[in-house]
Amino acid sequence: MKMITSASEDAINAYKLVKGLQTRFVEKLDALSAEIGESKKFEEVTWLRDEGIHGGGSRFESRDETLFNTASVNVSQVHYDDSPEKNLQSATAISTIIHPKNPHAPSIHIHISLTELKDESSYWRIMADLNPSIANEEDKKSFEKALEDLALDAYEEGSKQGDKYFEVPALGRTRGVSHFYLENYKTGDKERDHAFANSFGEGVIDAYVEIIANAFKMRTSISQEDVQRQLEYHTLYLFQVLTLDRGTTSGLLIHDQNDVGIMGSLPTFVNKELLKSWSANMREPQDELVQNLVSVINDDGLVDVATKERLAQVVRTHYKRHPDALSMQASGDSVPKTVSNHMTNA
Repeated sequence: MKMITSASEDAINAYKLVKGLQTRFVEKLDALSAEIGESKKFEEVTWLRDEGIHGGGSRFESRDETLFNTASVNVSQVHYDDSPEKNLQSATAISTIIHPKNPHAPSIHIHISLTELKDESSYWRIMADLNPSIANEEDKKSFEKALEDLALDAYEEGSKQGDKYFEVPALGRTRGVSHFYLENYKTGDKERDHAFANSFGEGVIDAYVEIIANAFKMRTSISQEDVQRQLEYHTLYLFQVLTLDRGTTSGLLIHDQNDVGIMGSLPTFVNKELLKSWSANMREPQDELVQNLVSVINDDGLVDVATKERLAQVVRTHYKRHPDALSMQASGDSVPKTVSNHMTNA
């Protein structure tokens, strides 16, 4: 991957930060696989933006099917140092989702990114949310204690914005049980903000690995009802990501060079009939979106690579046809300008 030719120190340091977090997470998950799984390491897959001219990224995908339903740890850096007409200078991110195989082990989503604009301003986006198929109060308390300890005076705001962002209005619930989200985060002290993003990422990774390691070892009794509850939750997860998640939609609208990576958050199977039933809960034109999503999933509910590519195209086509529907997507109090940042500033 070609890195920024005129990179700012902030972009260089941000890339080191997200790569360090990626390595930390992958090594800890590999260690779990070696200890209690199939001893299969995550494998790296790379992608390029415009053949590497504008950056790209790498993701590490799980290969241990005993421990993971699906898991992906993605890092990217996109830049437009050769495109003065664009608002965005660079965007550097780690975005990861882990869906364990065990229904009693919660999923997690983490996103940490730095956006630099051509006017030399910059801001962080910092997210972490715990997403169990079967809620466990001790896991929730442990995760929220970690968030509180790591976020300090930002905890209350991050928690409030996270609950708002991950609300699923059509179903009257939130996606997970604990959510943290800071958008457009900056204090005026870049070194402090960088240190905060790094320590928060490291701490959340460590807390989550401890939670699932305990779940894998202690919660070994799994009923058919547990598996069914997990399938229903995975259906909810796909529903939220593809109808509400602004980050996913923005990535798909900006380019089509990493569709499988962007869809790396999706679980392997969903309940197609359940997903179909939720179209009745949606306002126009989002009911149409759900129906079109259902149409490209086979009757077994399999979400494989080919299906992810089809789902990506459905979402992209929908919002190009109905751009006003973007206003119906999730947000905190601050709405990121991710798509427009990649466009010309004319």
